[in-house]
Amino acid sequence: MEGVEVSPAEESGSDSFRALVEEHSAMVFRLAYRMTGNVEDTEDVVQESFLKAHRALRHFDARSSFGTWIYRITVNCAIDLIRRRRSLAMTSAPRRQEHDAIDPIESLPSRDPLPDQVAFSGQVEKSVASALLLLSPLERAAFVLRHLEGMPIEKIATVLQSRPNAVKQTVFRAVRKLRRELAPLVGAS
Repeated sequence: MEGVEVSPAEESGSDSFRALVEEHSAMVFRLAYRMTGNVEDTEDVVQESFLKAHRALRHFDARSSFGTWIYRITVNCAIDLIRRRRSLAMTSAPRRQEHDAIDPIESLPSRDPLPDQVAFSGQVEKSVASALLLLSPLERAAFVLRHLEGMPIEKIATVLQSRPNAVKQTVFRAVRKLRRELAPLVGAS
């Protein structure tokens, strides 16, 4: 994943930055999509993430990998967008009904689905997507990075600029909330 070398002295307009964008764009898109739940917001987050990275590349000090750094920028941009959307929705729009919620699971780009993913029915997918929307932005970020991206706790802690124990607690809270929301589905099967 880290095929392009980055040094703090590099100019942000170089071909090296273009190579970094090409190398990391799929991961940034996937992460942003899983956090925002729709393509339009995802495109905004991806564009904002790479713009911020481009502007700040001269400050990148290589204490972590570029991948970790761009993950952090993407998570922050997604959380900011989610918060803006929530505050706008609360002040200007009527409340969305649960059945109107955006279904990010149905339109996720496939990465060779696992057998248990294939077994999900449409109703289960909608329930999971609705449950994910109930998580706080930080819980959703931690859950997505751990369980959908398969990232280790230590790297998530770096991305979220937190301690590993705090990340574990955040992931635990997210899983507990999801279990509580999805419990009726388990009992129905």
